[in-house]
Amino acid sequence: GASAIWGTAMLGTGTGLSAETREKARALGLRITALKTFLVAPRSIFVKVYTNHGITGLGVALQTSKEVATAAAIMENERVLIGRDPTRIEALWQELYQAPRWRGGPLTAAISAIDIALWDILGQALGQPIHQLLGGAVRDSIRIYGSTMDMTPAIFAEQKSQGITATRVQAPKGSVGTMIAATRRWREMVGPDHELAVHMDGTLSTREAMQYLHGVEDLNLLWVEEPIQMDDVEDWAMLRARTTTPLATGERVLTKWGFAPYLNRHLIDFAQPDIASCGGLSEARKIAALAEVNRIQMAPHGPHESAGALVNLHFDAATPNFFAQEVRDYTSQFELDLHEGLVPQIKDGFAALPDRPGLGTVLNEKIAAQRPYIAITRSAEGRAF
Repeated sequence: GASAIWGTAMLGTGTGLSAETREKARALGLRITALKTFLVAPRSIFVKVYTNHGITGLGVALQTSKEVATAAAIMENERVLIGRDPTRIEALWQELYQAPRWRGGPLTAAISAIDIALWDILGQALGQPIHQLLGGAVRDSIRIYGSTMDMTPAIFAEQKSQGITATRVQAPKGSVGTMIAATRRWREMVGPDHELAVHMDGTLSTREAMQYLHGVEDLNLLWVEEPIQMDDVEDWAMLRARTTTPLATGERVLTKWGFAPYLNRHLIDFAQPDIASCGGLSEARKIAALAEVNRIQMAPHGPHESAGALVNLHFDAATPNFFAQEVRDYTSQFELDLHEGLVPQIKDGFAALPDRPGLGTVLNEKIAAQRPYIAITRSAEGRAF
């Protein structure tokens, strides 16, 4: 069957693990015994993967407005995974992705969560943080960038006090002229040396995006993120041909196959996969390798809670072409309680490398139950429903 085919074909490949490490992992005799999902408001999707030796892996998925479907897709894989060796990460990834007839969306996000949980199990089993299993850290700390809905003198001063040297600002609603004027105001405010990026959410038409990019061509922006949707790669080729402003996208692009045309054709300057939806750590590593071949830098999407943030930090630590990481505040009492204090540590514009075995955090089920997920319907002007 497909299980035997993929288990044999992919044995010990693609994970970056040495033969010695693989043998140590297999010698433990680990087997998957159960999966359990947790939905936490406003949009967090967690999975716990249980094993016969008491090691539990924690994974996280992101699929905005499709949280219930993603949790169901995760559990659909339980019947395939029970009794399997969780340390054969690549073999299981290939089986979960290649064997089913349908792919994409919640199905790929489900694989992402499971893949992350398996890396967590392997790290715990071997007593090593995940980034060590990915080849070890190539940097001592991880650069972050600030995010804000607007840039004001007070916000800029606060970010500077935190050691932040790059900021991404949300483009204002309104006409292209309004967006250009706001961007010029922000550049004047932060000066020529602070790295300034603008986020568009894919809200512009291709015509509007070209007008905007023409209007800010002289502002030396770090990047313009998601100026248009991902529906037509030829639209991106048109943008790339008409501007020198760096372009960034990727949080809604899945797998290396989805990224390939953007990377191989040099249509973007920064790739921004969401590791909790693009296929997990295993797939993000391959996307990063393809980007590195094409001299494109990685800036993973990151508006996650602490577990998802730590996934990013492990990836960032071991990825040579990593540039900077999107983060948020991880210091609310709920966040600290949810992960029992095991949250990312950020100081002076950098995040510390995770140093605990595996992913380096846990999920407190009692705290998670205090904030149950509620589906939100947005208006026609919103981005999700």
